[in-house]
Amino acid sequence: MAKHRFRSSYWQYRSYKAGYLPSLTVGGNLPSFDRSFQQVLLPEGQVLLENRSASWSANASINQRIGPTGGQVFLSSNLRRLDNFTDSATYTQYMSTPINIGYNQPIFKYNPFKWEKKIEPMKYKEAKKKYLEDMEQVSMNATNYFFNLLLAQIQLKVAKINLANYDTIYKIAKGRFNLGTIAENELLQLELEYLKAGSRLEDAKINVDNVMYQFKSYLRIKDDQPVELIPPDKITPFEVDPSKAIAEARANNSEALGFERRLIEAEQSVNMAKMNGRFDMDLYAVYGLTQRSVEFNKVYNNAIPEQKLTIGVTLPIVDWGVARGKIKMAESQRELIQTQVEQDQIDFDQQIFLKVAKFNMQDEQVNISAKADTVAKKSYEITKARYLIGKISVTDLNIAQQNTDNSTSSYINTLRTYWTSYFEIRKLTLYDFEKNLPITIDYKELL
Repeated sequence: MAKHRFRSSYWQYRSYKAGYLPSLTVGGNLPSFDRSFQQVLLPEGQVLLENRSASWSANASINQRIGPTGGQVFLSSNLRRLDNFTDSATYTQYMSTPINIGYNQPIFKYNPFKWEKKIEPMKYKEAKKKYLEDMEQVSMNATNYFFNLLLAQIQLKVAKINLANYDTIYKIAKGRFNLGTIAENELLQLELEYLKAGSRLEDAKINVDNVMYQFKSYLRIKDDQPVELIPPDKITPFEVDPSKAIAEARANNSEALGFERRLIEAEQSVNMAKMNGRFDMDLYAVYGLTQRSVEFNKVYNNAIPEQKLTIGVTLPIVDWGVARGKIKMAESQRELIQTQVEQDQIDFDQQIFLKVAKFNMQDEQVNISAKADTVAKKSYEITKARYLIGKISVTDLNIAQQNTDNSTSSYINTLRTYWTSYFEIRKLTLYDFEKNLPITIDYKELL
């Protein structure tokens, strides 16, 4: 999906670049037939004359856009044949324009090409960075599906162990109850915990099946092979410098790159409002050669010069403040966007700083959580042994059981937080701080 989104942006950029290359156009009429009455002014007055004619034409032109000025230069050539039909004969005439060189230039109008040349390369650069960010987001999503399944599998193992433990303890408790060494209330509590353990085991099995389906679906694993995950607890500690992270994020992140583009687009809107609906002027000039003949083989002989010059002027006299209102609206919108961008830049830097601070703490958090899990397991084993010799109550045993279950889940979730933070830093900065290298790709491979 990320690849196809990038391809769309690439072809949009290619279309923009192609718009500044010369274009060749060929056209014509084969033929155009006209039979109608036309009003003609003669010395004796206006009369209606029947027109019966056919025209055949072919033309070719090369056009070149002039981006900085918004004008267009063109080179054209055309040939036309005109047939007039009467009751007695057909009169044929040929007209040719071997070559015409022309220029069309709006003088006081809004020039979209000038702004397009600033904005489109920025959009394409953002698209490149967005692809890399999307790939890091894929890593984050895969990490979450991985830990969902890992946690479910570990909880299933824990549920099986807990059921076996409570089964053993419940059988021992029934023997003690028969000997009269424990009260019936304690036996009933253990029976209840045994039943709960069985219920939790069934829930854990269902949960594993559910998250296994999601895991395989995201990774497009279509076989029915069992998957057993290994906790990724082999972590190479490294520190991320907040200042460097902010600098890399400003240079690489698509959102940060978009700040400058948003400001330019706001200026574009103001310029459009100022130039449109005001004093306009267009210049159209053509110089070339032309000729006509009743014989096709002479239509290109002794061509004579052809010149055209048109200057069009539009001057609005009264618009009741419409143009001024549009300008003020565009200026207000520009000021709003400038304020928003300033705030977004501050928030963006703060976000990077907080994410880095959180990541730099995760290595120690993983170590603490691993130690807590180990301590909880040892504590449970000791508590279980003490209960079996009758030193503590069933309540203490249940508390120890809950603590060890919670510590195991907490450890897996701490690992999840570390790895999601790891990929989040990569996504925000597009920099691999572990290897101290920017994240790059050969974009040609995507096309």
